[in-house]
Formats: sequence, structure tokens, C-alpha cells
Amino acid sequence: MSSVDWATFEQAAPELAAVGRERLHGRVAYFGTIRKSGAPRVHPVTPIVSEDALYIFMEPTSPKGKDLQRDARFTLHAGVEDINGGEGEFVLSGEAGLVTDAAERRRATVASSYAPAERYILFTLTIREVLHTAYQSEGPARARWSSG
Repeated sequence: MSSVDWATFEQAAPELAAVGRERLHGRVAYFGTIRKSGAPRVHPVTPIVSEDALYIFMEPTSPKGKDLQRDARFTLHAGVEDINGGEGEFVLSGEAGLVTDAAERRRATVASSYAPAERYILFTLTIREVLHTAYQSEGPARARWSSG
């Protein structure tokens, strides 16, 4: 199963992508990577959802960046907003790629909800699987999408 860019995901699952954009862009989410030992590592990040891509900036010394350059797999989780499951959960997984193209970096910077420092490195995130869980009085409602 291969991963796809945000635009492809949005075209395939527009309602789910709209939830993801609302839950992720400019908000704190939790980003899971895989340590060299194989153990999981979790970090808070502020994702950027542009018109066609999903990005994260980070410090060049960040352990998560080193993890991704060794093993591109990740998971990104926008958790519930309160004890009652407000706004539900939005979780996606896929692969990250280091961005070195200056034009793409400018596009990510323009789309960002904050001003990324020049020293930050940038990753684009492609999507393999998505799960949205909305907590309702009759129980959880789940929507899933997969790239393959």
C-alpha cells in the first residue's frame, strides 16, 4: 500500500479531509515516530495543511527529525478536546519526506499559521490510512480511509 499526498486524499475522501483540516491545521497534534531502538516516540507538533499538502516544521536537532530520516513512517493524532470526547479523534499514518526545495518551503511557510524559523527543517507528510472517531451518545462513530 502506498501513501498519497493531501490533495489526493482530499479528492478521494472530501468529507473526511475537511474534518482533518479542521482538527489539524494550526493546532497542536501528537506526532509518533520510531526510535532507532524500534520503540515509539511521541512529540507535540503544529501541522500545516496547505491546499495540496500536509507539512510539519521542526528544529534541525529534533529527535523526531532524525527518526524520520532513518525510518519515514509516522502517525499523527489530533486527540479529543475534553473528557466527553469533544470534536472526536482524527488519526492518520503514512510516510514523511524531507523537503529541500525552496519553492515548496515557501508554499509551506505561506500556508502556516505561524512564522517558522529559517533554521527549521520541513517534512511533507503523505497519507496511508486515516481514522476519525466521533463520540456520540449512542456510541462512537468511525470513518476510515486507506490509500490502497
